[in-house]
Amino acid sequence: MRIAITAATGLIGGALATALERDGADVVRLVRRPPDGPGQLRWDPASPGGGLAPRDLTGLDAVVHLSGAPVAPRRWTPERKQVLRASRIASTSALVSAMLAASEPPPVLLAGSAIGWYGDTGDREVDERAPNGSGFLAGLVRDWEAAAEPASAAGIRVVNLRSGIVLSRRGGLLGPLLLPFRLGLGARIGPGSQYLSWITLTDHIRACQFLLADETVSGPVNVTGPAPVTNADFTAALGRQLGRPALLRLPASLLRAGLGEVSGELLGGARVLPARLEQAGFSFRDAAIGPALAAVLAQP
Repeated sequence: MRIAITAATGLIGGALATALERDGADVVRLVRRPPDGPGQLRWDPASPGGGLAPRDLTGLDAVVHLSGAPVAPRRWTPERKQVLRASRIASTSALVSAMLAASEPPPVLLAGSAIGWYGDTGDREVDERAPNGSGFLAGLVRDWEAAAEPASAAGIRVVNLRSGIVLSRRGGLLGPLLLPFRLGLGARIGPGSQYLSWITLTDHIRACQFLLADETVSGPVNVTGPAPVTNADFTAALGRQLGRPALLRLPASLLRAGLGEVSGELLGGARVLPARLEQAGFSFRDAAIGPALAAVLAQP
């Protein structure tokens, strides 16, 4: 297979590119700087058609689009919100336009998305059938997925990857937490009752490979593990794995003062289940938070 990946130097994109190449695929990394090695192709997500020529994406078996500026942990100023939208919505529109301009368009698009679609669901379990939630992030994800709809209308199999919190010691949520937890400064956030829908990087990559291969799956797919946990349970589990107490609490008032609107995403939660992945026959390697953290921390 020949597969193009955006954000191929990021946490998920880099791991996916490596896994696909290990399995024999020819990976084309779409980069925003001048290429400095083989298998790289420059594109500009802010330009019409991504600055790509029709021949650039012709003949590919699939495209995986993972670009998106980090949502946290900084304030959502009007300028920052525009960056978040452009890095997701405008880049998806540009890439879809490039795909449709190809003389032989790629037949598959795995398009980045997020469980932010659901908003704050409290302790209620939700799957892909749940409606769009409220708030900035839910609206952002709605418009992000809508940007890929022209590809679906043109007959391309589009899978919207509604990713949860990806656990890896190399980045994401977990990476920055390791040092304070090792120093005994691990703390739950606010009440600790808000749900965290997580998945290990290993299972996320396996799910992407599964979805590339399974021609029957399209539309939104929750890329989360089968057992969401509360923030308090996650904090306790990480403390146990590191052999350090995690008894502190970060007050909600402090978060609101420091982060403003973003704090609502940290103090709220979504208990998201991967119904469509499991119905399609995907099997998780890391299904429980304790063993999952142990496996992640044992990786180099």
